[in-house]
Parts: sequence; C-alpha cells; structure tokens
Amino acid sequence: MRFMLKLLSLCFVLVSAYGAPQAPLTLPQMPLHDPWIVADRATRTYYLYTSNVADMTGVPGIGTMVYSSRNLHDWTRPNTVFSLPRGIWADAGGWAPEVHAYRGRYWLFTTLHNEAAKLPSSRSGRATYRRGTVLAVSNRLEGPFTLVRRGEPVAPATLMTLDGTLYIDRSGKPWLVYAHEWIQQSIGTIEAIPLTRDLAAKGQPVHLFGATDASWPAGQAQNSPSELVYVTDGPELFRTHSGTLLMLWSSWAKDGYTQSIARSRSGGIKGPWDQLAPLVHRDSGHGMLFRTFDGTLMLVLHRPFKNARGKLYQMRDAGDRIEIVRERTDLDGDELEKAIP
Repeated sequence: MRFMLKLLSLCFVLVSAYGAPQAPLTLPQMPLHDPWIVADRATRTYYLYTSNVADMTGVPGIGTMVYSSRNLHDWTRPNTVFSLPRGIWADAGGWAPEVHAYRGRYWLFTTLHNEAAKLPSSRSGRATYRRGTVLAVSNRLEGPFTLVRRGEPVAPATLMTLDGTLYIDRSGKPWLVYAHEWIQQSIGTIEAIPLTRDLAAKGQPVHLFGATDASWPAGQAQNSPSELVYVTDGPELFRTHSGTLLMLWSSWAKDGYTQSIARSRSGGIKGPWDQLAPLVHRDSGHGMLFRTFDGTLMLVLHRPFKNARGKLYQMRDAGDRIEIVRERTDLDGDELEKAIP
C-alpha cells in the first residue's frame, strides 16, 4: 500500500511537470474557483487562494492551494498550503478558502462536508448532511495551515452552511458571516454568528437576508418544475470611505451566476440590508475586494461557473456603493483593456 501511494504521488508530480502549463502563468491558464487574494505589503506579493487542483500542484486530495504574483499578471505555479487530514468528520469539500490576518496570525476559512454524515431531512424532504466552514491557522501566508478545534465547523453542526468569511465590527468584535444552504431551507440565506477572540462561536446565528429579498435571483428547478430553490453564495464585507457597510454576495439570475451587492442601512452587521443592482452578470460571481500596492480597489471573481478562471475588475469606492471602472483584461494577458459601460 505504501508503495502504491508513493507511485500515485509520483504520477501527480509527473502530470504537474509535463502536462500542465509552466510558470509564469496568466489568469486564463489558472484553474480556480471562489478566488481570494491577499496583498502582502511586507513582500509586495499577491497571494491567490483557491481549492486544490491536483493537476496543478501535484498533490492529490482535498485542500487549498495558492498562486502568487508581484504584478497580478504573471503568476507562479500553485503550492498546496492545506490538506484535509484523515480522521475528522469531513471527507470532501475544500471550497471557498479565505485567509485573514487576525491577532498576529493567518486564519484559513474553508468549507468541508461529508455526504455520509446525515442530518434530519429538510422541510421539502431533501436529504441533508454535514457541511460547514472550518478554521486552520498558520504563522505564514505560504502555510502550512493546521486545523483548529479538530476541524469542527464554526456555525452549529446541525446547519448546512458554507462560504464563511470573517468580519470585524467597529467595536473590534469578530463575526462569522456565511451562507445557509438552500438544500436545508429552499431559500438560501445569509447569516452571521458572533465569535470569541479565538474565533469560536459565541451566541446564536442572526438572520441577515434571504436570496428572495433581492428582485433579480432566479429560482432553480429541483425535483419538479414547481419546486424552485434560491441560492446564496460568497458573502464578503467591505466598508467604504464614507463608513457605509457593503456585502458582496452571489446567486443565480436568469442569465447565469451573478455577482451582486447589498448595503446595510444601519452601518452594522445586523442591517437591515438593502439589495442593490448586481455588479457583474456573464456567469460570474463569488467575488472579493482587495487593494493593490498603489491603493487601487480591485474585484476578483470567477467566470464561468464551470471550468472557472479568475477575472479582475478595477473598482471605485463611491461612498454609498462601489462601482466598476473597467474590466482589467490587460491582466489576462490580452493587449487591450475592455471598457465597462
């Protein structure tokens, strides 16, 4: 068995060396989903985290990999920074990895699941199972990241949740903001749960809004045309220069996966949340915001939903909202930039 495992690992390395594109890579060459970029000023390096792709890293299994770049155009081949260990409750997933600097360390948030770990059926009779965002920690952006609390999800284990993100409110209190799955309740929601200083849950989940609170999401047919479900994905919080609290989130519209935005009327996490017009259609979504080293606000998302690649947009902080300046197709490796009307 040990010989077979070594042989399998060698095969992945050979595929990585000879069957995948060589560095420097550009975004069209980089398989990724749910991208998350950290701009590290100390090294002037951009780190792009996404789910492990064995053909790119040479490392089989569930986990997180990271590409790196100095200019957002030329990227290294990815390295694996987290691998799902044996012996915990989960055996699949590795979705939507995010890395946050918090209290002097780097915290990886990623979603795991296990279809064999059954939960009570949903109200519609759909089978449900354990899914949730877990935490891992490292002293370095390059990892390796080690699970905390034996990989138990932050949100209650009885809930099917995903895409957890860290939000620090104005008082310095941390929150986990996440999507509560449509599988369990037909209409997906965005919820938040207060955390301790060690990022463990402290209190009960707070409902923020549901997918159908916005006018644009399209229901997806399930067991019959009359049974429609509504997805919520990819929350991320951003406070503008005027103090307005915004949330990026995604769902499905009539023309495909869509990147949208909501605005807190109170300026706090509990809202109430007003739904603004979507930012990007074109089967695009699960975006996040970051600033380049010259201070430019950028949006990264994936497009299309299947066989996804990263797309970058230059943004404007308009005070009560964010706006697209242009799609940065020059960072795809293309010669021309594409203006956004």
